[in-house]
Amino acid sequence: MRAHEAGALHGNDAAPTWLPYPADVNTLIDGLWSRTTARNAEGAVEVGGVDVRRIAEEVGTPAFVLDEDDFRHRARAFRDAFAEAFRPHRGADVYYAGKAFLCGAVARWVEEDGLGLDVCTGGELAVALRAGFPASRIALHGNNKSASEIRRALEAGVGRIVIDSLDEIDQVDEIAARLGLRAGVMLRVTTGVEAHTHEFIATAHEDQKFGLSLTGGSAFEAVHRVLDAPQLDLLGLHSHIGSQIFDTGGFEVAARRVLQLVARVRDELGHTIDQLDLGGGFGVMYNTQHTPSTPEALAAGIAGIVEKQCHELELDVPHLAFEPGRAIAGPSTQTLYSVGTVKDVRLGGPHHRVYVSVDGGMSDNVRTALYDADYSCLLTGRVSEAAPEVVRVVGKHCESGDIVVKDEYLPADVRRGDLISVPVTGAYCYSLASNYNHVPRPPVIAVRDGEIRTLIRRETEEDLLGLDVG
Repeated sequence: MRAHEAGALHGNDAAPTWLPYPADVNTLIDGLWSRTTARNAEGAVEVGGVDVRRIAEEVGTPAFVLDEDDFRHRARAFRDAFAEAFRPHRGADVYYAGKAFLCGAVARWVEEDGLGLDVCTGGELAVALRAGFPASRIALHGNNKSASEIRRALEAGVGRIVIDSLDEIDQVDEIAARLGLRAGVMLRVTTGVEAHTHEFIATAHEDQKFGLSLTGGSAFEAVHRVLDAPQLDLLGLHSHIGSQIFDTGGFEVAARRVLQLVARVRDELGHTIDQLDLGGGFGVMYNTQHTPSTPEALAAGIAGIVEKQCHELELDVPHLAFEPGRAIAGPSTQTLYSVGTVKDVRLGGPHHRVYVSVDGGMSDNVRTALYDADYSCLLTGRVSEAAPEVVRVVGKHCESGDIVVKDEYLPADVRRGDLISVPVTGAYCYSLASNYNHVPRPPVIAVRDGEIRTLIRRETEEDLLGLDVG
């Protein structure tokens, strides 16, 4: 049987069961929008005191609009919540996961607000170092680090390198020896837990490219080999269990298994591991299906889990670290688009679909196509008295799967030239952006106290052509 390119999304104009019919299609839903987003007296949405119509006029569309106050508030909230939850013990650090979204300004905000920074490539490390981020507060991840990336990290004085394989132990040790340096390392272990929202599966997750297996024995072997390596200092263990996690259930299983390894190392090797990084993956609200936890609830819940497991294993609670990325960057940003073609497609009988095309698409947000992600949207340049209608927001790319928002209610009079915003696009949208169809990537602007500041400028055709040297 042949399937349509757009898959099960094709040919169904009914609203999904989770999507509520809006009492007012102009309402900003609580939790979906950054803290300074509101409608002004003229009915337009403003962020950071800046009207989206002004943004469209001065910056153009599409554009990522980052609420600086919101981003920094979320970063400090995670910092403070985990510091407070683990204050009775050895404390806790929060590292912002730069893969969610990173630029020089964001690195400086993170540094000023007292967080560490997690990077996973030489390019992310270069951004951090150019921004003046203290290398001692940087962690370098990656399952396949190149020799040049490791060398640069060691030369810069990166605080910790997270080793991902047995082979990498020898690689880091040899490079450190050639440089006459010692390397502080953590070992990323695979716990066999995969957590997504409210479910975790404790089997079959060993089949992945990341980490050293607990059940297969390579994690314990790695500890032994790092302790024997002349140039390596074992700082601790690292675990990451997934993304879009809304509760602490998965952390309970992962923490128990990692701490069992800590106890085994104590008992069999006589070594005390006193640092543990439980990663990030904390969920955000992309639409009304999602109910994310607060930093305070997450921190308190995980602290209780760690305390309980340590008590049972007769371990002191280690120094903890966490790596939120999406939960800080995601809700801080909305993508502002201009509407082009609005097309009502009759599918036969009573069925039809309204396609609202915008001037961006999968080149600036590939998550819908890549992960089947659900987003929301709102008419932000004006208010409307028209009845709500389910629409599908699509991009301008030559691809049937170029969908930005699969299903959402917009006013039935949405038309060419309107401005619409898609919220919660601060994480993994610009980071995954591409030049598909040779479309230049949008800018990222920060708004605060009525001012606009460009963080990343809009790409131009000259930028694209400048790389073509053939």
